[in-house]
Amino acid sequence: MSLFPEDRRPQIVKTAIGAIVDPIERFLEFIVEREAIRRRRRAEGQLAPWTKDQILQAYSFCNVHREDDRTTREIVRLWLAPLADRGHPDVWFASALARETNLVEMVQDLGTPLPWDVDHFVAVAEDREARGLRWSSTAYRIRPDNHPEARGQKKYLYVAHRVLTPLWQARKTLRPREGDTLDAFHRRLIKCEGIGGFIGGQIVADVKYSGVLRSAPDWWSWATSGPGSQAGLNRALGRPVKAPWDESEWRRELTWLHGEIADDLVKAGIGELHAQDLQNCLCEFARYEKLRLVEGTARRFVPHA
Repeated sequence: MSLFPEDRRPQIVKTAIGAIVDPIERFLEFIVEREAIRRRRRAEGQLAPWTKDQILQAYSFCNVHREDDRTTREIVRLWLAPLADRGHPDVWFASALARETNLVEMVQDLGTPLPWDVDHFVAVAEDREARGLRWSSTAYRIRPDNHPEARGQKKYLYVAHRVLTPLWQARKTLRPREGDTLDAFHRRLIKCEGIGGFIGGQIVADVKYSGVLRSAPDWWSWATSGPGSQAGLNRALGRPVKAPWDESEWRRELTWLHGEIADDLVKAGIGELHAQDLQNCLCEFARYEKLRLVEGTARRFVPHA
């Protein structure tokens, strides 16, 4: 007897990508089609639908190149590029401030990120909440309840006083320096409260395009894992989706996968992906497979004006 009534039985979603049996080939085709959607929509100005894939039509996925995502584009345009053009040593702090909110409208309301003004940050966050607006995105989850001193405290107060202010106070120690690797800079960041491996990785990805990190020897090869990219690498390698990873093992297999699909990405016109973009694609691929296999849901696609 079926565990599901006939009208509720889970069905694998039929898509062109989903029909590909080999998981690495399916991952590769996911990357190719996601980039093709961006080009049809942005570069060629085509009208929707930009793909025949039902999942990619209906749900929101990050771009193949992180720098093409709306939030990243705006953070770079408003804050990071102007600071980098002036040679400011603390572009990284502006990135940390932006990623702790990860909301373009909050970045716009804050205005100038440097020097750090904790009272201004709190006032803007309070004002937005009073007007029924969010001060941070739901994409990155900030969990002050993990810290006993922060329980019951407004999250923006936790971010302002326990995360960003200590970062600013330690800026001379934390900022990128000559001879740094991305890994070394990341290791310094994640020792700070409120900067876990994921947020630290986002900061690294933001600032690797400016200053001394542009010449980091691991610019192309470094990435750090998160739950999404661990699940995505499992999916791409045909492993059980919840199979655990040791970080060094995950990086080794990511490097192998990187080499395995590199020529195909070039032939598809995408070019070479650095490891952090590949890691990001794995996160999105994990979400795609979850939807394809009807194992969960995700945020629906709503185009920005």
